[in-house]
Amino acid sequence: MARAFRGKIEFDVRDSVGDWDAFLPAKAPDGAPNVLVVLFDDTGQAAWSPYGGRIDMPTLDRLAANGLTYSQWHTTALCSPTRSTFLTGRNHHLNGFASISESSTGFPGYSSHIPKSNATMAAVLRDAGWSTYWVGKNHNVPIDAWTAGGSKKDWPLAQGYDRFYGFIGGETNQWYPSLAEDNHYIDQPYMPEEGYHLSKDLADKAMAFIRDSKQTDPDKPWYLWFCPGANHAPHHAPQEYIDKYAGRFDDGYEAYREWVLPRMIERGILPEGTELTPLNPMADGTFSEADRVRPWDSLSDEEKRLFSRMAEVYAGFSEYTDAQVGRIIDYLEESGQLDDTLVIYAADNGASGEGSPNGSVNEGKFFNGFPDTMEENLKYLDRLGSPDTYNHYPTGWAAAFSTPYRMFKRYVYQGGIADPLVISWPKGIAARGEIRSQYHHSTDIVPTILEACGVEFPDHVDGVQQAPLSGVSMGYSFGSADAPTAKETQYYEMFGNRGIWHRGWKAVTEHGPISGLGDYDNDRWQLFHTEEDRAEAVDLAEQHPEKVEELKALWLREAQANNVLPLNDLNVVGKDLETFLTMEFSIPVPPSGQYVYYPGTSEIPERSAANTHAVSFRVLGHVVTTDQTQGVIFAQGSRFGGHALFVKGGRLHYVHNFLGIGEPQLLSATMPPAGEHVLGIDFRKERTGEHRESYGTATLYIDDRAVASEEIRTMTGHYALCGEGLCIGYDSGDSVSAADYSGRFDYAGGEIKKVVFDVADDAYIDLEQHLAAAFARD
Repeated sequence: MARAFRGKIEFDVRDSVGDWDAFLPAKAPDGAPNVLVVLFDDTGQAAWSPYGGRIDMPTLDRLAANGLTYSQWHTTALCSPTRSTFLTGRNHHLNGFASISESSTGFPGYSSHIPKSNATMAAVLRDAGWSTYWVGKNHNVPIDAWTAGGSKKDWPLAQGYDRFYGFIGGETNQWYPSLAEDNHYIDQPYMPEEGYHLSKDLADKAMAFIRDSKQTDPDKPWYLWFCPGANHAPHHAPQEYIDKYAGRFDDGYEAYREWVLPRMIERGILPEGTELTPLNPMADGTFSEADRVRPWDSLSDEEKRLFSRMAEVYAGFSEYTDAQVGRIIDYLEESGQLDDTLVIYAADNGASGEGSPNGSVNEGKFFNGFPDTMEENLKYLDRLGSPDTYNHYPTGWAAAFSTPYRMFKRYVYQGGIADPLVISWPKGIAARGEIRSQYHHSTDIVPTILEACGVEFPDHVDGVQQAPLSGVSMGYSFGSADAPTAKETQYYEMFGNRGIWHRGWKAVTEHGPISGLGDYDNDRWQLFHTEEDRAEAVDLAEQHPEKVEELKALWLREAQANNVLPLNDLNVVGKDLETFLTMEFSIPVPPSGQYVYYPGTSEIPERSAANTHAVSFRVLGHVVTTDQTQGVIFAQGSRFGGHALFVKGGRLHYVHNFLGIGEPQLLSATMPPAGEHVLGIDFRKERTGEHRESYGTATLYIDDRAVASEEIRTMTGHYALCGEGLCIGYDSGDSVSAADYSGRFDYAGGEIKKVVFDVADDAYIDLEQHLAAAFARD
């Protein structure tokens, strides 16, 4: 209710006076702006053109020329945590997002459940008179709520958004995404051969939401959070955008670092005298070897070709998505809305090092502990970025795109937390094309938007007293490049890597994330004077031990106040595994070992489905067939790893696609006469291979008859990090085996009564690989 009822109620309506205003929603303050927040993934400062990088971003260049570019804006070093600060304006541990949803544990700062005392800005703006929309990535739904039957109280519509369209989880295939609209999962609207790409689809939907609002409420402002899949892996882009960058990265990532630093200084992003940090800046034994960079001159010519092409694909992906944002900006200009739209365009963490030192043409191999080989990777050189690959560049490019800083995503050195940010608001910001160097953080975005909109965060939302906002408004910087930084302190913590910034000084522990090192009391703290040393190149800890102790004590106070403890740097192998397992969220195997699924249902996210990795399993479909029967009985995964049972050409087929390597493993037999049957597959695990893959006998069954049998190998980790869940009666997204069928291939000409997955004989789960995959979903 907007306000108390002010009419008059008598016995007879003829003598009464109504008051519609008491029941209508509040109206935004006069002259309040629209708000468009564009949040990319996995992008270091040195990647994009406004900061001096080689990746052309025409839309971002246009906004920067018409607004402000921030040189000292920071994030949490990881996706979900940063995005939680954009949601609520509170520090990520206060939101329960110490890390990603998939690695949540049963502690307040690590639960991935945002408390009601941290209401979202969208809820506040909606109550204040804005339409509110979320389009694109959502990595802030708790893992226990991903399923169609899960609670929707932590989905966008319950968090203050009028509409949602996008994907749930850390990443998705850009050609065949897993999509959700509002509170339910949906199929993608058309296919890649018809011109589909997720970035384009998201831009279309964003404009549709705004148009819907404006045609019925033309004076009502809107808030849109636009979160494309870019630049997170898989790096997928139209070929013409990839080809634009042919040869542009042939000099290698070390040469790129040397080239881009002077350009960043020339543009005023970095001060004169800023030094380049080492390519591998951390001492041996203090970080994961998977984060090491191979020197460019140690690579073979073929490796250089492959790595350069991977960077070209990443660049094409980024520019193509920027072009889709440009379509939104063009629409706003054409419709007369751009001048009074506050546009905030940023990235959520530094460049990603999750491609390992060697890069990958199928990121799933890394998460399954299965090595990429140069021979296999080179087969896909000319298909990188297409639907045939699921690629990610090597760590060297992560370091290059995070120039001149130490490390990259997941680290609380500048390489993980210093990100691009451009703000444009023609009616609200007089400055054009200027740099702002005040120190700020992602928690400052919500206070900035609220100040621009003339809205105060209320003390209570839906009857719940609210926690204070963690950030400060950046609005003071709009009019002054010389105004002193309003922020005094910002703590950092990610997977055990700790840091604290306070009044121009920063202390960081040389303690890599997910390192399993523990022993925090003996961490070596490094000290940087960021007012003079923006790159954190010179460690001053020995010269100023008293400053180190002061900042260590301050970090602990901030940690205790923000639910940072207990620290968790547990590795996903070896001695740490058992400890972590007692804490992580998991769905227990039913006492019977059986899971029963039915047709006509949404796909089941992999973490909530029956496990068929590294175990013996059987799947039995109770079906009715006719002479015309064909289609999928069950399918899970994609061409990059998955399995399916289907009927085609009068034959029953089981296909298991092992990480897209070689030809899919196929068992086949002639279908029985029409009638009611049990069709299934039984896999008996017999041994484990060199890379922990499982080998065993797969037997195809029709009723009680074994009709085909052979040895196959099965995947150890996940079929996909997000999406590509278990489907009954169809295949969602990318087909498990494109050579055998395409598209959904719905079961037709018969009936599926139910499908039973049985893991009772072997409940063993390769937990190391499950955890490794979970940590990678950021």
